[in-house]
Amino acid sequence: MKTFSFRLIFWTLLIVFIGWDAVASPPINVRLEPPLIAAGSGQASTGGHCSSAH
Repeated sequence: MKTFSFRLIFWTLLIVFIGWDAVASPPINVRLEPPLIAAGSGQASTGGHCSSAH
């Protein structure tokens, strides 16, 4: 019974925390995020290769 109580408390607090975080944080602007393939590669995260060609 004690294990069930701890599990219930854990999952309740986790769900409450995720809900609070979703409500309190600003929405994610995917246009400002670096492309996933370039994450950590040192590549610039803004602009495309076509827009920087002169």
